Amino acid sequence: MHTMIDLLKRNIDGASSVGGVVDAAHRVARQAGFDTMIYDFSPVATTSDGTLVIPSHLCHREAPADMRRLWCEQKYHQHDPVQQIALKRNAPFAWSYRQKGKHTALASYLKQEHEPVSSYLHDTGLTCGITVPLHRSTGDFATFTVIQKNAGASFVRDARDVLQSVGLMGQIMHDAALPHLAGQHTQDMIAALTPRESECLQLSAQGHTAKEIAALIGRSVPTATLHLKSAAAKMGARNRTHAVALALQYRLIRL
Repeated sequence: MHTMIDLLKRNIDGASSVGGVVDAAHRVARQAGFDTMIYDFSPVATTSDGTLVIPSHLCHREAPADMRRLWCEQKYHQHDPVQQIALKRNAPFAWSYRQKGKHTALASYLKQEHEPVSSYLHDTGLTCGITVPLHRSTGDFATFTVIQKNAGASFVRDARDVLQSVGLMGQIMHDAALPHLAGQHTQDMIAALTPRESECLQLSAQGHTAKEIAALIGRSVPTATLHLKSAAAKMGARNRTHAVALALQYRLIRL
């Protein structure tokens, strides 16, 4: 597998986009015996109530064409047990929907809420894989997943031999993809604030009153207040202070 890591580094060095990085990683993953690869990225992991944020970037190779639509538009991502486990872990882990014994991360975890995801993966043969959680101190959250289609019952046991190597592959791929994801943000995922709403929240975060904000943006106090209230409503905030706190958490504004 060390040869695979060296090959990955050489291939990724020439990649000029996230897609190119993913393509390079997928080629190496295939040589390691995995058919499907999935990579997703969110600049913020969860909403304030702990719900997984829909990825701002999700790409896959050798997966069904409708997966992106289901996971993002139909929000399967928020009910994906592998993603929920990855949110709480730092180390790579093997999983299987076919094996309910004690040796798989999904053991005793699956619930009724996971049924749509489970059924889809059984129907498509994507029931066994390895996922690498990728957490960053800035709050970014990503996962790198490789899947062996129609894998047998011994997959989880066999996967132990390559867990660390797949984990390293995920880290290398993620580090290479990050510079191309620098412009990703949460506006479309959390709350599509208008430029004026963002500006008013930014000024409020800096300690300005509504009167001062109105003067700074050249509008009336009621108009400034309206922008702040509208932003708060979009984020489900209880008040202006809460709105600023959420905007900072979701990285919609910065200090």
